[in-house]
Amino acid sequence: MTDAQNTSPESGQMPEPSDTVLKAKRKKALVFVALILIIAAILYALWSLFFNHSVSTDNAYVGAETASITSMVNGQVEQVSVSDTQSVKQGQLLVRVDNRDAQIAVAQAQAELMKAKRQYKQTQANSSALNSQVFVSDDGIHSAEAQVAKAKTELNKAQDDLSRRLKLSVSGAISKEELSTAQSAVNNAQAGFDLAQAGLAQAQSSQKAAQSTLAANEALILGSNETSTPDVLIAQARLKQAMLDLERTEIKAPFDGVITRRNIQVGQRVAAGSVLMMLVPMNKLYVDANFKESQLAKVKAGQNVILTSDLYGDEVEFHGKVVGFSGGTGSAFALIPAQNATGNWIKVVQRLPVRIVLDPQELMEHPLRVGLSMEAKINLASK
Repeated sequence: MTDAQNTSPESGQMPEPSDTVLKAKRKKALVFVALILIIAAILYALWSLFFNHSVSTDNAYVGAETASITSMVNGQVEQVSVSDTQSVKQGQLLVRVDNRDAQIAVAQAQAELMKAKRQYKQTQANSSALNSQVFVSDDGIHSAEAQVAKAKTELNKAQDDLSRRLKLSVSGAISKEELSTAQSAVNNAQAGFDLAQAGLAQAQSSQKAAQSTLAANEALILGSNETSTPDVLIAQARLKQAMLDLERTEIKAPFDGVITRRNIQVGQRVAAGSVLMMLVPMNKLYVDANFKESQLAKVKAGQNVILTSDLYGDEVEFHGKVVGFSGGTGSAFALIPAQNATGNWIKVVQRLPVRIVLDPQELMEHPLRVGLSMEAKINLASK
């Protein structure tokens, strides 16, 4: 009896498979694995070509261009009309600063403006007076010229009389006393002539002085009127500044929003530039979605985005658009940026913030708050 015949089912031992059977089974297994891989590759290719039209991330947060409400004037806080979490409308009064000092400044500026206008009128009147002085000085010059001519005539007459007496004195026809009298007359006539010339020079100098003063006075008002003269314009500018400071004692909301971080109380003294509170525009929120760098190859500005918030869950969807990308990754703008030039460097996939604007109408229906978590899904097929 052979070994094969000695082996029976009753003995409980199974016959060992031959090498051919094992190879056949192994080949079938490998073919099966290869088939699975090929099917997976085909499915991935189909998904990439026809179904891979979106990228998503849950690393997204709500943000807003918040406004710092600051005081533009110095003074004591007289009234605070809002509190934290309160919704306000554009133009609503937030804080009132004591305006009595500002009112005094306005009154002083108004007085300075009136003074400047009166000084302009006075300058105009001075021009008229100086112009009259110039005309009067003409008469004075004419009178002085006449005096010079008269003195000249008297001098010539006295000189002629002296010349005749000198001729007569040779023959002894006149006395020495008469000759001396004639000489004195010439001297007096010469002095009168010199005095008349000095009077003429003085009249001419007075006219030049009056003309110079008139020219200087005219230069102050030349090409201007009561409302355009430099002194009046300066006074008007100071009045506008004083009125602006008075207006700034009432601090109003620049837009609709919600008050947060209020740190001002009634009676507190504030300085210009002090931050009083923050105002968040609830209808102008955006989302900064931090996508991996490997997801951004096909992301472009203008593509549509569907967002959901942890606040409302998946039942409420927000619709937005991509408006741009940050200038760098979060780690690049960190206070202490990562230094990769080290021996223990490990590559970490970076994330780039993508700015997404939200629909204001949807924000009115379902308000969000700054800092809330969002999930963003960008439709890569949209234009």
